[in-house]
Amino acid sequence: MIESNNSGTASSSPRQRLSALMSAEASSSSSSSSEIKFQNSSSIQTNSMASPSNVNMGLLERSLSAVGAAFLSAIIVNPLDVAKVNKGSIPPSFTLKDQDGKTVSLSKFKGKPLVVYFYPTDETPRCTKQACGFRDSYKKFKKAGAQVIRISGDDAESHKAFAKKYRLPFTLLSDEGNKARKEWGVPSDLFGTLPGSQNFFFDKSYIVRLVYG
Repeated sequence: MIESNNSGTASSSPRQRLSALMSAEASSSSSSSSEIKFQNSSSIQTNSMASPSNVNMGLLERSLSAVGAAFLSAIIVNPLDVAKVNKGSIPPSFTLKDQDGKTVSLSKFKGKPLVVYFYPTDETPRCTKQACGFRDSYKKFKKAGAQVIRISGDDAESHKAFAKKYRLPFTLLSDEGNKARKEWGVPSDLFGTLPGSQNFFFDKSYIVRLVYG
């Protein structure tokens, strides 16, 4: 979907901007002269000289398309919430437990494109649908060089059962007490009554390049 900003120029959707950012990340580390054109947010054209890194951006685009509807599902956001982590910023670090009880720090993922997704809780219909969408597209994310972590306030035991039930291959982190959520300023749903959803895309330099809910 293309929207117009106040200046009358067209702006792309969050998913399209994320794909463009990932493409720029690949281009910055490659000397290839190949051309990539994304069409309709789900297809990719390359010439015969396309490099593997650029082709991977097409795989990521298709994987994002598979879960894009879940990413961009409508939510009612608390108007009093203001995100503390914004585009261009370096977020507060955290150290949380994963579904196996192992300690994981955000700095572990530095040097790789990363998608951090805060979500309300395990086992709800929307969260389950999103998690399964990531699962079904996870190999494509990996081929594109991107890491994926999902964070909620559920404990490690809940995450482990959730991951086992739906065969989730990615990292689930337990933010008990919602400390990381609060430090990052993740907005709430339903006027503050429920934890909200927020996606953050990091480049290889640990800088936030895109934020969307």
